[in-house]
Amino acid sequence: MIFAFDHEVMIYAVPTLDDRDREVIEGIEQYRSQLRHFIGRPRRWQGLIRRNLRARAMRGSNSIEGYDVSLDDALAILEDDEEALTADQRTVLEVTGYRNAMTYVQQLADDPDFSLDQSLLRGLHFMMLGHDLDKSPGSYRRGAVYVRDDEAEEIVYEGPDADLVPSLMRELVEQLEALLSDPGCPIFVAAAMAHLNLVMIHPFRDGNGRMARCLQTLMLSRNQVLGQEFSSIEEWLGRNTFDYYEVLAKTGQGKWNPGNDATAWLRFNLMAHHMQAQTVWHRVQEADELWMKLEALATDRGFPDRSVQALYTGALGLRVRRIAYEEATGLEYATAGRDLRNLASAGLLLAKGETRGRYYMGSAELREIYGEVRAAHRGQIVDPYKTPPLDDQADDPLF
Repeated sequence: MIFAFDHEVMIYAVPTLDDRDREVIEGIEQYRSQLRHFIGRPRRWQGLIRRNLRARAMRGSNSIEGYDVSLDDALAILEDDEEALTADQRTVLEVTGYRNAMTYVQQLADDPDFSLDQSLLRGLHFMMLGHDLDKSPGSYRRGAVYVRDDEAEEIVYEGPDADLVPSLMRELVEQLEALLSDPGCPIFVAAAMAHLNLVMIHPFRDGNGRMARCLQTLMLSRNQVLGQEFSSIEEWLGRNTFDYYEVLAKTGQGKWNPGNDATAWLRFNLMAHHMQAQTVWHRVQEADELWMKLEALATDRGFPDRSVQALYTGALGLRVRRIAYEEATGLEYATAGRDLRNLASAGLLLAKGETRGRYYMGSAELREIYGEVRAAHRGQIVDPYKTPPLDDQADDPLF
């Protein structure tokens, strides 16, 4: 895969794909096709699983930088539910900034007037870090930048000279425009190169890792095959942070080395896409069966269909909050509160906390139902580069 420029290329080039890489990409596309058809029909649980996937991606990307929040807190940040938050203020500000940037990325997914340029990237950075003006949000760095391993007490990466940043970012935008316009370039490849080059250029004083992952998701969302929550690998990267840093270190070799081979990085990303797609596929199957079981339970106990919104969240082990239930069902304040109290009185939800900060958790009965569904659908997640080639596998496209 070669792209021609009218000047010497100064950033990491796209590696050549071999047959195995293309087989892995084919496998990813098969999962995406299955997901697209599965969620193409209206399903009542879709809004909840989309919300949960967005929260998991947001949580994963920020955890890489040391900003850890629970899934409940990530959901509360998505919904601006300040009363439900338990994380410290600094962490909330950082994750909220990331949420703002990713919300804008979501809006750009199908924008017919979309234009990828440096102003967009700097604007996303400002949305992400605008709460801390000391970090120069939206502005390129004017000095040297280093990545330090605090545990080893050593510098593990040095970015290129600050004077080179504007021209390197211009080069990055040109490369991405070329990749996006080439029908022969898989979107996963283009997105991986966006991530690699931005994080290696390290154009900002802070937030470069989050910006690189944000840009990768932006590229994926422009593909418009699936929503960003079904395409992002940020959750997977958050669960595999050590491997993520290791492949970046292997590719960069401690400093700005754009002549280095990016094959290991590209394959790492393709593996991540494949394994995250497996995870999401299992989750949507679980969601479908769990919802049906909870609908039957609600009917059997004499509760309205809308109550499944709360039962579903509780079954997953997440906090059921009145404000979230109210928004999901369109109910008025009093009706939403009464629904939750009735579910608690029936023993399906467990009330926690005082009146103002009250929330509900799923009962043991709900958790058991989910456990049974999960056991039936959650298969082993496999590394596509360690499985037999496609010709040696069964006819099932989902392996």
